[in-house]
Parts: sequence; structure tokens; C-alpha cells
Amino acid sequence: MYLKVKRCFDLIISLVGLVMISPILLVLVLAIKLESPGPVFFKQKRVAINKTYFSILKFRTMRVDTPKDTPTHLLKNPDQYITKVGKFLRKTSLDELPQIFNIIAGQMSIIGPRPALWNQFDLIEERDKYHANDIRPGLTGWAQINGRDELPIDIKAKLDGEYIKKIGVLMDIKCFFGTFVSVAKSDGVVEGYKEVKEEDKKEYVSK
Repeated sequence: MYLKVKRCFDLIISLVGLVMISPILLVLVLAIKLESPGPVFFKQKRVAINKTYFSILKFRTMRVDTPKDTPTHLLKNPDQYITKVGKFLRKTSLDELPQIFNIIAGQMSIIGPRPALWNQFDLIEERDKYHANDIRPGLTGWAQINGRDELPIDIKAKLDGEYIKKIGVLMDIKCFFGTFVSVAKSDGVVEGYKEVKEEDKKEYVSK
């Protein structure tokens, strides 16, 4: 029952939000086009509800010659690919704004597990243990405000599972407002490959 109500809220909030942020979207579109050649939007194959697929939308933050289907935090030297405007967009998470269209289309929710890349088989498999692939992926979520890119796969999936168990109005509100705090602090944003040590895993579990 809550998932149906959640979908209604997603649609209403997204449509209202689209009207409100349209001037910002226009400015960002112009900034991207003026700095580097290539499309304004970046499309990438991601995992949707029930392990179906969809094309997620983002503002392009990298050059067109960037290796495809590779998460930025796994690139050896991402700075050589990220544009100046892109760096600002990634730091402020404004590159995620076009996903409002994914939400309106019903492919995503405002709150939920972040959609995995189609080839992140380890994350997809781990999420299966917690039924985290059975709901719409989100623009932001519980794992996003508790570590984001820094999280090892098993901990990220466990946090997604925790969201599934506690899913409801209060949990979604906590994730929604927690996102603003995380963005302000740039928590969990990793640009470039980083190996997660075992002692770090224990720290995430204890949080």
C-alpha cells in the first residue's frame, strides 16, 4: 500500500520540482555546451525494479572519450576526464537533476537504493539477499547518506536491505533531508580508485 502512495508523492513532487528548477536546468545546459563538445545529457544502462533495465539520465560531467560503463571511483585518473563544469556538478550532485525525468517516467523513485550499473553483478547479487532489487531505485537513499562511493559492496547492500525493512514515511523523510547534509559535506564522494580495507568495513558496520 505504501509503495502506491510513495509513487503518487514521487510524481507530484517531481512535477512541481521540475517547474521550480527549470531555470537552473537551463543555466546548467548552457554551461555544459559552452565548455566542451558533446551531448548535454549522459545516458547509462542501469538496473531498475525487478532487475529490468533503463537508461538513467545525468548531466554530462566528463569528456566524450571517457571509458564507458566504468564507475568514476574505479578510474585510475578520473581528473583527466572530468570537465571543469563537471567537477562542480559532481561536487554539488547537480549532475543528478535530470533524473527527475526518470522519476516522472516511473523508472525511479525519489528515495530508494541507487540504481546499479548493468555490469555491477556483485552488487546486484548482494542486493538480492535483501530484496533490494524488488523496488524502484532512487535518486537518493539510505546507503547514499551513509557512505556513498566509499562503501564496500556488502555494506552498501546491507544498508539497502535496512531501508527495505524500515521503508515508510519516516524513513523516506530521514533519507530526503539527510541527503542535503551529505551533499553539503560532500560525504562519501570518491573520485578515483580506492581500495577499502577490512578495518574500514568494520567501521561502517558499527555506524
